[in-house]
Formats: sequence, C-alpha cells, structure tokens
Amino acid sequence: MSPFYARHKRTTLAIATGGAAGALLTTGMTAGSAAAQTPADLTAAARPAGAPAALSAATRVSLIQKAQADVAETAQNIGLGTKEALVVKDVVKDADGTVHTRYERTYAGLPVLGGDLVVATQAGETKSVSKATKATIKVASLKPQITTAKAEKQALTAAKAAGSDKTAADKTRKVIWAADGTPVLAIETVVGGLQDDGTPNELHVITDAATGKKLYEYQGIENATGTGKTLYSGDVSLTTTLSGSTYSLTDASRGSHKTYNLKHTTSSGTGTLFTNTTNSWGTGAASSSTTDVTAAADAAYGAQETWDFYKDTFGRSGIKDDGVGAYSRVHYGSSYVNAFWDDDCFCMTYGDGDGNTHPLTSLDVAGHEMSHGVTANTAGLNYSGESGGLNEATSDIFGTGVEFYAANSKDVGDYLIGEKIDINGDGTPLRYMDQPSKDGGSANYWSSSVGNLDVHYSSGVANHFFYLLSEGSGSKTINGVAYNSPTYNSSTLTGIGRDKALQIWYKALTEYFTSTTKYAGARTGTLSAAADLYGSSSTEYAAVKAAWTAVNVS
Repeated sequence: MSPFYARHKRTTLAIATGGAAGALLTTGMTAGSAAAQTPADLTAAARPAGAPAALSAATRVSLIQKAQADVAETAQNIGLGTKEALVVKDVVKDADGTVHTRYERTYAGLPVLGGDLVVATQAGETKSVSKATKATIKVASLKPQITTAKAEKQALTAAKAAGSDKTAADKTRKVIWAADGTPVLAIETVVGGLQDDGTPNELHVITDAATGKKLYEYQGIENATGTGKTLYSGDVSLTTTLSGSTYSLTDASRGSHKTYNLKHTTSSGTGTLFTNTTNSWGTGAASSSTTDVTAAADAAYGAQETWDFYKDTFGRSGIKDDGVGAYSRVHYGSSYVNAFWDDDCFCMTYGDGDGNTHPLTSLDVAGHEMSHGVTANTAGLNYSGESGGLNEATSDIFGTGVEFYAANSKDVGDYLIGEKIDINGDGTPLRYMDQPSKDGGSANYWSSSVGNLDVHYSSGVANHFFYLLSEGSGSKTINGVAYNSPTYNSSTLTGIGRDKALQIWYKALTEYFTSTTKYAGARTGTLSAAADLYGSSSTEYAAVKAAWTAVNVS
C-alpha cells in the first residue's frame, strides 16, 4: 500500500504514497489546461529517438500475443530450467525496433515472487536480460512442512497490528519466494479489512513453507469539458459527458475515467458518480459536506493532466498503456488525512483531510498516486527497503513532471511535494527534492542503512538524484521557488534539464528496473537508459553518472 503520506506520526509528516451515451462537450476556462498550453519540449515529437515508440492497442496486443506464443523458446534461450515457465506481463518497443518484453515466472506451475525479468530483443536476437534475481530457481520439495492455518494465523496477527479486524484470510496460495537470497517454497496469505486510519488493508504476508518464518510482508494498496472551479488549481477545463440532460464527470477522451463520491464512507465500491444539470463543477472553496463537488473537480483535473502527461511525454496511453482509464473516488472516510492508489480496483482514492475541509486532491498528489499504478504495471518495485524508496521516488518524480506539464498558474511546477495541501499546518511542503533532509527525516545520500528507513524517507536519495540531474547543484530560483542543492562529494553539477531526466527515468523504469531493484541497480538501469537514448559517450550519460556519485551511489 502506498498512501500519500506516512501513517505514523512524527514531527514532520512525509508524503507517501494509487461512459454514458451522448455528446462530448468542451466549454469553460482553458487557462492551465494541457490542451491550451502544452510545453513544446514535452510533445511526443520532442522525445529522443531511443524513446519507446507509441503503439496502437492492436499492435501492442499483437506483440504480447507473439511473445506469449514464444515463451517456451524464450525460456530455453535465456537458460531457464525445465520446470520454469514465462508469462508475458508487458511489452515496450523502441523506435529502433528493440522490443523489451517483461515476464513473470513460474516454477512447477507456482508463481515465482521476485522472479520477474525483462528480455530485450532486436531482429529476433536477444540483446539483454534484466532479472529481479540471479539465483537459480530450484526447491527441494513442493510440499509445505507447515499448515496453511499456521501461515494464516501469522498473517492475521500482522494485519491486526495494522488495524484490521478480519478473522480469516481473503486468500492463500503456494508460491516460490525468490526476492531475497535462495529461493524457497512459501505460502502467500492476503488479509483484507481496514487499517487503523481507515485505509483499506490488503496485507500480503510471505511465510517460509518449511520453517514457518515470516519472510516478507507488504501492503497491496498503493500509497493519485466543463468548468472546474477547483480548490488548488483555479478555474480549469474538464472534459465531461452529456447523457440526455445530465452531465457526468466521465472523461470519454481519456479511457472513460470517472469520478465518484464515497460520501465519507470507507466503502470498497465505486460510490456515486458525480452528475449535474449544468457543466460547472465546484465552487473553488472547500466544504465538509458529502455533496461537495470542488474536491471532485480537483480529482478529475488531476487525472486528466496525469493522463495527458504520460501520453504526450512518453507516448503512454493510460496507466497500463492499454487506453483504459482508471477511476477516482473522493470524500473517502471522515477526516481521513491521506490518499492512495489501489491496483486491484484500478482506482485513485482521496480523503478530505482534517475536519473534512482539506482534501488531498492537489495536482502533484494526483500525479504521485496514479504513478504508483504505472510502477505496479511496469517494474513492480517491491514496497519495502531500497526498492520501496525507489517506488516512492518514482511517484514523486512523475508527480513533479505532471505539475510542470500542466503549466497551471495557480499551482506552478516546482520540486516540492505536497506544498498545496499543508498537512504540516505551517505552510511547508512534505518533501523537498533539492535537499530531502529539510523535511526532518528523508535521506540526502545513500548509505548502507537507507534501506532501513520508511520508504517515504529512503526515497530522498532518488529524489535528490533526479533534481541534480535535472537542474544541477547549488543555489537557484525556478518559478519563484528558491533551491539550494548540495552534493555528497562537494562536486558542482550542471543539469541536463527535467525533460531529458524524465525520459531517462521512465525508460529505466519500464525497461530495466525489476521488482527487487535497489539503488545500485537503479544507477545501472538509468545509465543503460541514458546510453540507449543519448549514447554512452553523451553529456547526458556522463551527467547521470555524476548525479549518482553526488548522492553517494556508485
């Protein structure tokens, strides 16, 4: 799970981390909309030659089907054992014809957690293989030595500690655990319910099937045209749908994204679709009422800008790159101070904050949380340790990209996370990308203990890397915000620009990172991405290497 900020209390909180028939009308204000002012350097035409190609739905399906038909041959070519098999998860094709196919792996028919891999091929020849684990997948026995009931009891205890009142697991299954060390037979148990702050619970507990030892646990919830009068972004354009005489917050131009009202419940359902007799949404002010539409306008705008950012910047059509929109839910719980992405419902959910008058629906929150969905459907970075920090940082990086992309005068692009929602109560943001330690908990630089931090703090290393790669070190002012970024080795860096840095991170995420990637692996992956995009002797490649050194990753 990746809620917007860490659930435990501390001095300075940290962001976490997610159509009806009829005419489609476009009216209202255009200031701040992507359609009105898409930056020229973020259009698809500006993407470097080595960037992923934009694929039609039919082409993507065809590539996936071909890869699936060839899985036995691929498994043999890359040296997998006779009990191992591959299942295609995703495919990316570069402009130069290189196809990057992401696979999940099974062993004797059991899912291998941490066994995912990416195979790059060109003209039918294998160019590279990136594996989540280098260990040989092999276990002595497929028969558990402990009972399922014992594994379930352990998982229920862990879920109870998080606030769940469930008395039985939602599901259990045998798996091979390969994400850490020697692969072992294990039992995965999933427990639902609610956590103690009202966030839905989907706790996955991995138990060694021979010893009963808990190997790992993680949360599966990831902790986001009419006139919209929003709380955070001013008057914006919203694409809506008209059915008969009723408008709804259904965006048919972006995969039929819908915005729903949960009316201060913690329902696992969709809630009620926002509809109106006019095509104006919200008042521009917050309200504690369950009928408040302003939060919905912010959420719909955030989803719209996030979709357009991924489409125009990377050629990605929706979170899964399949043209299908997610949906958003607002007014979750009562005074719920969080927001989260849930890959199971493929939806984004927002609480209303303290007193139900501070909704967590700002633009960078939306971009951050929905980017968890992109990570879940690409690299699948484990939400723990260094991999979890990279997961969180990816959402900060792309959430920042969304904010700059939107070019909204009421919420200008910056390298601050959550500066609009004022969770700290003193006007300060939750995170600072130029100097992460300013939030009181995040790490500026890598150390051997970084993986022991909460993932919202270990993310600081990658956030700092991204800022340095984009803007360089030292003191400067961007869009009216002052920054002063230090370096571990006292080096002076010149940035390559945010647009190139985004391309490098996205390519690394979608083509080189795996579920177990740590900071050293992120360095290798981004260098590979920079070499693909700009060449191994390029200024960009050298800048990536220098930026990682500047945050003590080598």
